Amino acid sequence: MDWMKIKSVCRISLILGCSILVASSCSISYKFNGASINYDKIKSITIENFSNRSALVWGPMTPKLNMAIKDIYAQQTRLKLVNKGGDLQLGGEIVGYEQSTKSIAADGYTSMNSLKLTVNVRFTNNTNHTEDFEQQFSATRDFDSKKQLTSVQEELVDQMIKEIVDQIFNTTVANW
Repeated sequence: MDWMKIKSVCRISLILGCSILVASSCSISYKFNGASINYDKIKSITIENFSNRSALVWGPMTPKLNMAIKDIYAQQTRLKLVNKGGDLQLGGEIVGYEQSTKSIAADGYTSMNSLKLTVNVRFTNNTNHTEDFEQQFSATRDFDSKKQLTSVQEELVDQMIKEIVDQIFNTTVANW
């Protein structure tokens, strides 16, 4: 190989290496969490622990819901969580947790069951009371009737809690 070819290969390698380095160091980061909060007016939120008033009770459900609600506001807003007197106040209770038959197979036996979680929410915006509301949020998941509720319950409840918490968050602070 002669000197010109080596020089040309080195130059191309250098240009390629620099291009890769520049391209990998440049990135565009955009995070959309949906929150549209006027932080000049709203600085804090009080989130009461939600209680369970449903007829069917699964012990871990209430703490999971309470933690998920607090987590979404902590992770996706700059609001300070305070015990009392927040600019925003959120409270409520689990009012429904029920299993029902979704469909019947040709043999007359249940083929699909449905699990539904309903949460009643009271929201107060102390800076703009026209946004106050009390509303129920629900989520439903279906599961094969050949499975026992106890074998799918945790996964389904986690999914329903996530969906309900997203609904609550979007209704209270997303405004889009």
